[in-house]
Amino acid sequence: MSANPNDKIVHTYDDIQEEDNHLPNWWLFILFSTIVFGFGYWLVFHTTKSLPDPRTEYNAEVDALKKARLAANPMSDEAILAAAQDPAQVEEGKKVFASTCVSCHLADGQGLVGPNLTDKFWIHGNKPTDIAKSVTEGYADKGMPPWGQILGPEKVRKVSAYVMTLKNKNVPGKEPQGVELE
Repeated sequence: MSANPNDKIVHTYDDIQEEDNHLPNWWLFILFSTIVFGFGYWLVFHTTKSLPDPRTEYNAEVDALKKARLAANPMSDEAILAAAQDPAQVEEGKKVFASTCVSCHLADGQGLVGPNLTDKFWIHGNKPTDIAKSVTEGYADKGMPPWGQILGPEKVRKVSAYVMTLKNKNVPGKEPQGVELE
């Protein structure tokens, strides 16, 4: 039955005796330590803000990793789309476009010799890396020179970002060429 004669039988039901035993000290120590830790954590991280919040540190680390990844591969879809969201880079891309691409694609990208860059029809794909590849390698059979060695990867990324901003503006110009892509 009961190992300790000081324990009292509180309840008996179906020959099962319920005793009033004290909780073990190790269990109570863990309980109270957890309560003290929780209060301290709340005080330091949520009230006083004396230390950086773990979520803030995590977000900073993730942002740093994204920047490092973009720097390591400036011609990834993510890098070109990030550049397309930055007005300063888009403006630099527009300047590059004006100096190298306007003669074939016209100022608004509506196409003259080259295809219309503002519609939904694309000859060589409409993903950011497809556009960067077209600018870098060119298509000699269609009259587009390779601009990669002349411009360098940074300017190719910026002009590709600018072309991404022209997509789906549907400026009237040259008739659609290629395959309709979203």
